[in-house]
Amino acid sequence: MINAASSSIKAQGASRRKLYLLVAAVLAVVAAIAADTTVVRIGSDADVRLQAFSPDAFGEAEFPRIQAFITERAVDGVAIAPEVLVDKAAAGAKYGTASSTGSIIMVRLTGVMGEAKAGNYDLAVEGMPAEIRVRVQTGPAINGTDLRDAPGDIDFGDFRNQIEYQDAGAGINRAMKRAVLDGIDTASLSGKTVEVVGAFRLVNPENWLITPVSMVVK
Repeated sequence: MINAASSSIKAQGASRRKLYLLVAAVLAVVAAIAADTTVVRIGSDADVRLQAFSPDAFGEAEFPRIQAFITERAVDGVAIAPEVLVDKAAAGAKYGTASSTGSIIMVRLTGVMGEAKAGNYDLAVEGMPAEIRVRVQTGPAINGTDLRDAPGDIDFGDFRNQIEYQDAGAGINRAMKRAVLDGIDTASLSGKTVEVVGAFRLVNPENWLITPVSMVVK
């Protein structure tokens, strides 16, 4: 009888130990989940970031400061042209914002619009070296990410994937078009004098494709 009672007590003890171990394991899992969980309050900034990304909302929010940045940093395009032709790397470092695909240069130019091709006008600028062809984007479609990359603080890591990153640039371009170009008859600019402030990516020093942030038609 004593041996049977002793065996029963040992069995009960073993069962308790297994139960304690199971409870401890469950608690450890719960603690790990809690440590890796972020509570997001509905309507908070974090909640907004988790919602679907809106390129147009992003563009409307970002374009005003990008416009101000480019306008403040813009240099006389004619004045810097010789430096661009001699050493584009040095000119990019001196006047532009670094980018993996070519520095973004911000310029001011006044010239006469030529013929439009695929939404881009040639711009004849007095004093510009003959080797340099200047064009201005007027749409309907505004291409490239020059405006997105101009300030240098909109990074790939700010977005969930490459698609969002590209869409952010397109959203900024559309915001620029609404703010700057929609009030201009862009189909009838040939022969007209314009003052342009904008940015271009310095890849080929002899080919400047400017995305405007302001345009005044004389």
